[in-house]
Amino acid sequence: MEIARALVVAPAWIGDAVMAQPLLMRLRRAVPGLVLDALAPPWVAPVFERMPEVAEVIDSPFAHGELSFGRRLALGRRLRRRAYRQAYVLPNSAKSALIPFFAGIPERIGFTGETRYGLVNRRHALDRAALPRMVERFAQLAQTPGSPLERPVEAPRLASTAEQRARALESLGIERPRRVAVFCPGAEYGPAKRWPARHFAALADALAERGIEVWLLGANKDRQAGEEIALLAAQAKPRNFCGDTTLTQAIDLIAAADFVICNDSGLMHVAAALDRPLVAIYGSSSPVFTPPLSERAAIVRLDLACSPCFARECPLGHLACLNQLEPQRVLDACPAAGMQENAS
Repeated sequence: MEIARALVVAPAWIGDAVMAQPLLMRLRRAVPGLVLDALAPPWVAPVFERMPEVAEVIDSPFAHGELSFGRRLALGRRLRRRAYRQAYVLPNSAKSALIPFFAGIPERIGFTGETRYGLVNRRHALDRAALPRMVERFAQLAQTPGSPLERPVEAPRLASTAEQRARALESLGIERPRRVAVFCPGAEYGPAKRWPARHFAALADALAERGIEVWLLGANKDRQAGEEIALLAAQAKPRNFCGDTTLTQAIDLIAAADFVICNDSGLMHVAAALDRPLVAIYGSSSPVFTPPLSERAAIVRLDLACSPCFARECPLGHLACLNQLEPQRVLDACPAAGMQENAS
């Protein structure tokens, strides 16, 4: 009997990758035994590796915005032998639909996007009012174009076993404290989504008074922010791992945390999908479009008249939506259970 195979062309952002999982859940449920592969750039591949719905993650070696027509043609031709029946193209760009087209995949599903007529041959028209959330838009691709979305949409859930967490700790040469919180001070989009370092430092001090240690996680570009937090903390001694972990290790360190404090970022969505108690801090962005998809997440924002502006940098120059969001507000939102529990 022929095995049903499908390819998912992954988004290029960590948070979007997490929000793709409910689509994969629905595809596997609709076709028992379906083999789902994900074509993903290396910086989001670890997210798909922690999804039980994904059989194999195929490397997509293209940088943000890179066309590389010839290389995409070559990769598509190599994928022909896999005989995929469907391709689900999650990004809306034309170039993201080239590889499934070159691979000769008969059914190529996605939103119309950048006039992708021909490249995408089962096209969905995006109704932003009907599908206000990114996770809903991805899940819609599992259905017939034009049909209403089946709700509720499942919450993403990433895997992290006790063995994987232990391996991450060992590889970094650290032991898990009795109680530990993870801070994620970065946000890829821009500074208008980043709570000030002085506020993170004050919160770390408040947690230190309660016997809770702090790990700082993020990309290499967040290293300076981590160093500033560590320098400004008067009592706490946060461990700055920004830039020192792989995404795989970061996933397991987050899974090992009692609770997590994040800006609106990719790691926020990772924490939610790992079902960790979470406080999500919003500045220029809005939780309407990409909220943390977890019942254990608390959202903290000031909801000023000028926000959400969705700008990378504050257009008014004061960043009041984050500067005026005091550490006590975030401390008050820290889950009581998270203050006491140890990750299993």
